[in-house]
Amino acid sequence: MCNCSNCFEAYLALYILYIQLYNGYDLYFVTFLIYKKKKLNKLCFYVSGNIGVCYGLLGDNLPQPSAAVSLIKSTGIIGSVRLYRPDPNVLQALRGSDLHVLLGVPNSDLQSVASDPSTAAKWVQTNIQPYVPGVRFKYLAVGNQVIPGWEAQFVLPAMQNMWAALASAGLTNQIAVSTSVSTGVLGQSYPPSAGAFTSDALQYLQPIVQFLINTRAPFLANVYPYFSYIGNPHQINIRYALFTSPGTVVQDGQFAYQNLFDAILDALYSALEKIGGSSVPIVVSESGWPSTGGSAATIGNAKAYNSNLIRHVGQGTPKRPGHIEAYIFALFNENQKQPQGTENNFGLFYPNMQPVYPFHSSKCSLNLKSSHQHKKQTNSTL
Repeated sequence: MCNCSNCFEAYLALYILYIQLYNGYDLYFVTFLIYKKKKLNKLCFYVSGNIGVCYGLLGDNLPQPSAAVSLIKSTGIIGSVRLYRPDPNVLQALRGSDLHVLLGVPNSDLQSVASDPSTAAKWVQTNIQPYVPGVRFKYLAVGNQVIPGWEAQFVLPAMQNMWAALASAGLTNQIAVSTSVSTGVLGQSYPPSAGAFTSDALQYLQPIVQFLINTRAPFLANVYPYFSYIGNPHQINIRYALFTSPGTVVQDGQFAYQNLFDAILDALYSALEKIGGSSVPIVVSESGWPSTGGSAATIGNAKAYNSNLIRHVGQGTPKRPGHIEAYIFALFNENQKQPQGTENNFGLFYPNMQPVYPFHSSKCSLNLKSSHQHKKQTNSTL
């Protein structure tokens, strides 16, 4: 969205009109809430899709998918959902929800999809086509964190076959094909301008990045300042990891870094630039902080990190200002994730759908209900 006042005022007027006509909200109440915000040109614009959530199913006590989808929508700030594998019950629950979906092709499917185009076609026919257009698929993540490694050899051919299958179904204008990597693909990350991929990762990423350029798809990256911090707590200040540093921590040429998230993301952008991928945007396909179970895993730190991440996505990074599309890991605490410990405690919610902690952003606190129900509520919580 343009930052000029005319464009913003037009957007604001349309936004209020939409609320009034379709959701039955009180026009004057909504206008009051909006004008309470100090920075109008950043009016919760990321509500429309820049914040997503990772909806995992590794638990034996999770709520029904229909209840989970209703919970996601009730937050008022989550516009997208990441699924790690297709689940018919979850996909059915997402019909008509208006939530964008990042759907995963599980690592266990990579070899078969890579080796046989007909397998990819059947995968699309089974897991995507029956749900279109009711489910708003946006990205297909072909594999998760398999580069580098033995399965990495299957990623690009699997991506190519999945893209061809989507093309045959007439869906490539709607769904972008990519793969999700960890920051372990970086051999150099400090300073961010020196970011470069490891040689092991580069042999796979070089052709994959060219595929992303050709198909205009994003690079998906799981970005965790938490793991960087606990791996090096003597050199990384926790405030730098939690977005709470009062000033610049790292000066890298013309770019000043006040948080570790931006530094990691810009190191990835630098690595992409070095292999000709400067035009490829990065979507943060996972990011979060655990509330218990390990070092620095506290409710206070988890609340601070995720709240500040939501505040931050509308700003972009020093290298790439604008906005960031990011998926918070995770929706629920999942008791069957391995290894046991912090992995079970990244959730915004307990399985009983109660929030792990009050969750909000002072710059995006609109969680509007019908005006006759919550006229006095001005802060959203998860």
